[in-house]
Amino acid sequence: MYSDIAKNKRKSVYIMVFFLAFVAGLIYLFSYLYAGKSTGVFYGGLIGSIVYVIFAYYSGSKMALSINRAKEIQKKDNPRLFRMVENLAITEGLPMPKVYIMNDPAPNAFATGRDPNSSAICVTSGLLDIMSDTELQGVLAHELGHIKNYDIRVTMVAFALTVVISLIADIILRVTFFSDRENNNQGALVLGIIAAILAPLVATFIQLAISRQREYLADATGALATRYPEGLASALEKIGKVGSATKHQNSSTAHLFFANPLKKSAISGLFSTHPPIEDRVARLRKMGTHA
Repeated sequence: MYSDIAKNKRKSVYIMVFFLAFVAGLIYLFSYLYAGKSTGVFYGGLIGSIVYVIFAYYSGSKMALSINRAKEIQKKDNPRLFRMVENLAITEGLPMPKVYIMNDPAPNAFATGRDPNSSAICVTSGLLDIMSDTELQGVLAHELGHIKNYDIRVTMVAFALTVVISLIADIILRVTFFSDRENNNQGALVLGIIAAILAPLVATFIQLAISRQREYLADATGALATRYPEGLASALEKIGKVGSATKHQNSSTAHLFFANPLKKSAISGLFSTHPPIEDRVARLRKMGTHA
């Protein structure tokens, strides 16, 4: 299990560094094409992007909970859920996160926050209805794994960077479209159009790569916390059978969930923020045999 955790951490770091470099490269391309290699435009764009990411970092968790209509609970509201989170937090040496419930029949969950001290765990009513205690414990341990590994921070920053790249690409496309073609290098115009079209796609795939690696990492961390990978594997199999698509869907927070909360489509596998459930189950059972 420890080797799986270490490997996934390294992969996530590599992908995140590439993501940041991609943002800087896109801003540089814009300044090179349209501002005459102006360093002012480059640094201004870079600083503006950083400011936006910081804003998203501090406000993202509240927005995610609000968008998904999550309601905070106390121990008296659901002793079973609250005590499980409490016990797992003690086991992992983490502060007690706030606990939320979504009134949704689909079995799912997510964790959010800036860091362990400002974290929250949210589960759906559907998850509580169909999971046994060991299965529910496995799911909660997975979500606490996201908190322990600071995935909640990484995914929030990754999402903000994706938005930044989309905004920059849109600006490049608009500037290219309205520019005076007679006074601009045609090669530069073509390059600007290509960059504007490809940048959001590249950003999306980078975000997906980060999210998928973090799901594997949280699975391994959760299995290590409970010392019972089968509980989490069984929960995943049950979710795979009944489906995880929530009633109120929002693509902007889909990457936070335990399982894909969006309805399946023809290309859902390609653009899914989550690895296939079958793959996750197989990895967990392999961990169990080597534990």
